[in-house]
Amino acid sequence: MAEDNENLSNVYGAEDADATRTAYEGWAEGYDAENLGNGYRVPSIGCAMISRHVQKDAGKIYDAACGTGIIGGNLELLGFSGVVGSDLSPAMLKYAETLSSYDRLYEHDLGEPLPEPDNAFAAVTCFGSLGPGHAPARCLDEFVRITKPGGHVIFNTRAETYPEQDLKAKVDALTVAGAWSLIDQSPIFRSYYFIEPDVTSQVYVFKVT
Repeated sequence: MAEDNENLSNVYGAEDADATRTAYEGWAEGYDAENLGNGYRVPSIGCAMISRHVQKDAGKIYDAACGTGIIGGNLELLGFSGVVGSDLSPAMLKYAETLSSYDRLYEHDLGEPLPEPDNAFAAVTCFGSLGPGHAPARCLDEFVRITKPGGHVIFNTRAETYPEQDLKAKVDALTVAGAWSLIDQSPIFRSYYFIEPDVTSQVYVFKVT
């Protein structure tokens, strides 16, 4: 059983968007086979939480940092449509573009404002891309902005480092400001069944006010 993963180490160790993009560009070809083969649990648990809280006819879903399209593919199987995706890596997007799951796909750095109007989406999802080596915490402001009142922002954190991350401070600030409220969260779980036993995740569901 493998315990450590070089590709994950490269991603978690990235210090800026360019380094993150480079890490994913090199990983894109084998990303799905490697992650799913290693028992990556975040997409399935994340989509379960989406299905629990988002009605299929509620409106469009924005899949931030969509990667190769695992989330979009699962949402399509669950009966969702109108999914828009973006990702930092062109190589990852090439795989997502082979799916029928997305209405639109485009390259985007989540450190920059989203090119979407206010209140446009029933939900924004972001799985595997918040925390060390990934999107900055300020992207949550944009997630709230493009979600319509009563809609949901659903994402996972890397649980073992979350308490010390800037991400938690941003989550708490948005809660105190009344921008959203926490309505559900998963238990902490191992992100992978077969590797990296110390890498854990937790999925959060916030309702935008």
